[in-house]
Amino acid sequence: MENQTLTPIEAIKKFLDNTTNPDEIRKVVAPDATYVSLNYSNPELEKIMPWCGTKKGVENFIKNFEMVWQCWTANSFDPAEIFGSGENVAVFGSFNYTSNVLKKVVNTPFSIFAKVKNGQIYYFQFMEDTLATSGSFCVRRAGTFQNFPGQEPFEV
Repeated sequence: MENQTLTPIEAIKKFLDNTTNPDEIRKVVAPDATYVSLNYSNPELEKIMPWCGTKKGVENFIKNFEMVWQCWTANSFDPAEIFGSGENVAVFGSFNYTSNVLKKVVNTPFSIFAKVKNGQIYYFQFMEDTLATSGSFCVRRAGTFQNFPGQEPFEV
């Protein structure tokens, strides 16, 4: 099937089914596409998960997923709902990954907002429970926090 005949939803499904296959990623991602993972820019989080932040170009999509699969093993990736309107596609679901070094299991919901034109993704934003996923790489406590006025600090 030519990419031009892929609907936006079909292009996203093909991408999600082929995150370990660079040749297939190149077929459904525009050369100058934007990938936003978890935030626009957070240098501290990028130390933990270097695929985070905003990246440009199909080769960064490929590199991001190469890093993800070096660090995690997917036990399940379950898109529960995929729907779209015009170029816009939304995906909601959950995944269960095990960190490859520490063997910590993480369960999290995820969401994707993507834009697809002529069978190619040109914008892709991925969100998840970042505290949970980054915690799968945590050797010691994450830190000391204080959220409410008058409340004592606590450690996570």
